[in-house]
Amino acid sequence: MFFNFSHLKKILIVLIFSCCSFNSFAKDDITFANFRDIRDLNPHLYSGEMWAQNMLYESLVHYNEDGTFSPWLAESWTISNDGKTYTFKLRKDVTFSDGVKFDAHSAKLNWDAVLSNKVRHTWLEMVRLITEVKAVDDYTLQVNLSEPYYPFMIEIAVTRPMRFISPNSMIDGETKNGVKSYIGTGPYVLGDHKKDQYAVFNANPTYWGAKPILKKVTMKVIADNQSRLMALEKGEIDLIYGKNMVDADSFERFSAMDKFQTLMSKPVSSRIVLMNTTRSQLSDVNVRQAIEHIISKKDISEGIFNNSEAPADTLMATNIPYANLSLKPYVYDTKLAETLLDKAGWVKVKGQDYRQKDGKPFEITLYYDSNTASQKTIAQYMQDEFEQVGLKLNIHGEEEQGYRDRQKAGDFDMVFDISWGTPYDPQSFLSGMKLPVYGDYMAQQGLKEKPQIDANISKALISTDEKERQDLFRYVLETLHNEAVYIPLTYERNRAIAVKSLKGIEFAPSQFDIPFEKMHF
Repeated sequence: MFFNFSHLKKILIVLIFSCCSFNSFAKDDITFANFRDIRDLNPHLYSGEMWAQNMLYESLVHYNEDGTFSPWLAESWTISNDGKTYTFKLRKDVTFSDGVKFDAHSAKLNWDAVLSNKVRHTWLEMVRLITEVKAVDDYTLQVNLSEPYYPFMIEIAVTRPMRFISPNSMIDGETKNGVKSYIGTGPYVLGDHKKDQYAVFNANPTYWGAKPILKKVTMKVIADNQSRLMALEKGEIDLIYGKNMVDADSFERFSAMDKFQTLMSKPVSSRIVLMNTTRSQLSDVNVRQAIEHIISKKDISEGIFNNSEAPADTLMATNIPYANLSLKPYVYDTKLAETLLDKAGWVKVKGQDYRQKDGKPFEITLYYDSNTASQKTIAQYMQDEFEQVGLKLNIHGEEEQGYRDRQKAGDFDMVFDISWGTPYDPQSFLSGMKLPVYGDYMAQQGLKEKPQIDANISKALISTDEKERQDLFRYVLETLHNEAVYIPLTYERNRAIAVKSLKGIEFAPSQFDIPFEKMHF
């Protein structure tokens, strides 16, 4: 057989040239939809979109998928033998996007700003334990704690509040009363922003690390679920990303379409309903356990999530550290539920639609976030199940801020909630239960074990004994399970729907981040 090598060489050159030409003209910007505005991106407060804060601000260390840490703004670190002193050696080639040098002095200024606003960070045990942040020299930062604290590295790695903003953005060296601008060291800088309409992020031209391939990321605010999907179909956006941005049926529909790709993360957190033990109808554990037995997690998993979210038997999945406790699940059993309700004194009365006690009908309300695609559907399902055993359940949807305020005030009978997922579970989620910052604190006030629950959480966070820490967490999780404070529903997953040409879509260890820096066309 005769090969014309000269001709073959020409073909290869043309192919290589074509590939190079194609890549050089590849799209380098992306448009995606979010259900709300980016809001306040001050990294030391909590009201901004976390995925946006993660694009602008960086931490000293990366939290990896396998639970380990790798260098970020810190090149290396050491921990003293008593676990109370952390010393970080910082990179010397980092500047904020306004040109200010990042060093131990700017890092100290940032962490001091967080510490001067302790009241805002009460959920974070670490903030209470830090006694001093010290710039040992220009590139050595030392942090001293009053007690050893095992989640320290995790809590400085997460998106907020321990990330770094330019000193020029601070107001009199503080951030608690707001900031002048959103300037970080991250791979992107915030460009044009029109509140409640759009926000543009441009690649940081002075970024010290690997430059992101996508030079521009535009976020459009599209509040309505169906409008987001229509925008994707019409080519107005390239990506929808997040846990509650698309319902299971639509996700399945797009999975069958040639133009699009669909991706789903591993389980990231627990979808739960919180029962308020201080409310008279829910103060009896028999009632709370009865409610656990009338909710079929299997039906919710199959009927509402098309099996994309696994039924949840416990507050936290067994793969979460310290949560594999072999707790006995509350199985779907309406007869057992009715027995428990009778035992609690809520009995059926001839001629009455709902069970009665002391002449009053059983009636409670479940609140849901109207911005979350699936919560209303689950609430309607639960309403039907309550009706089957003679209990009246009202359902009420409201905008997220009102819903959050209601949780914090404890103004609810039942309310949807989530665990915080990795890397926050279990330590940060449980720590948040100790103070009136979230609905958990108020919901648990009816438990006689509440003081012991809080004490065990505090002790577990500073324990240096692994077995003792496991035993302390066991008491907390076992007590909350037996007292039926939480109804675990499913284990949530992050979802993405994108045009097929978008590559590099991944899910970060934290459910709240979107790794745009890895995406490309």
